[in-house]
Amino acid sequence: MMFKSILQLARPLHLFMAALAYLLGVGMARYLGFSSDPEAMLLGLFWLLLVLSGGDLVSESLRLSPKPYTPDETPRQRTAYRAVLLQVAAAVFVLAAGLTVYLAFTGRLETASMILMSVIFILLVVYSVPPFIFSAKGVGEFVQAVLLAGMAPALAFLLQAGESHRLLGAFTFPLVLIALAWLMVSEFPTFASDVKYSRHTLLTRLTWQKAIPLHHALLGAAYLLFAVLPLLGFPWSLTWPALLTFPLGLVQIHWLQRIARGGRPVWKFILALSASVFGLTVYFQALTFWLR
Repeated sequence: MMFKSILQLARPLHLFMAALAYLLGVGMARYLGFSSDPEAMLLGLFWLLLVLSGGDLVSESLRLSPKPYTPDETPRQRTAYRAVLLQVAAAVFVLAAGLTVYLAFTGRLETASMILMSVIFILLVVYSVPPFIFSAKGVGEFVQAVLLAGMAPALAFLLQAGESHRLLGAFTFPLVLIALAWLMVSEFPTFASDVKYSRHTLLTRLTWQKAIPLHHALLGAAYLLFAVLPLLGFPWSLTWPALLTFPLGLVQIHWLQRIARGGRPVWKFILALSASVFGLTVYFQALTFWLR
């Protein structure tokens, strides 16, 4: 039971999305003709999943909210559970450190990839560790969106290519916006309990009235950016697959607007829809680059 609970706190859906975005970065490197290094690719993916899960476990163990971890927990059980989470997170980070050393000693870490790995770790620190704890201040969603949709493909790309490219930023920035919209939607079902337990999220900071227009603007801006990429010199054959999820994005906007007007929320459907919009967009883009 404890293992299942810890696994849930590590956010497996987020890890899956990060893995998809990582494969997008590998596909971009392949498309540009950089030689493939399968071992670096796999070890980099494992490193990314380790540090992301470790960051979430640290954040959960140090969270300020009194929201219980398990039903009917006692103060002693809560303290013990926090300690277990920290121990698991420490073990995860030790493994990640070992992978970092191995990648460095085998010559697979260029300066750019080392800097990016350091930035990822710093972002996780400010996300989860006092005195920052961005996860508890209503801005953690921005960090998560950047990590999942921006840093994950960038790490994969740099481990394969050793240098950055304008293709990377052009295709990942819109994904960051879609990821932020998805993360915001995922907080709607727990809004009442988050307010009850004084858990500060982006949604509780903004309130529904401001969050829903922001959500619409994020999706609209993301698809607009994809649509104008050909005008900036990027091939249309690379950009149109990202627009395949645009109808789903419109459905997502429609349902949230319907809820804002007093409609009955169907949270399971909306959560699955918002995750699908982000996940499928990343998947279609990754598949496009891998097949080119």
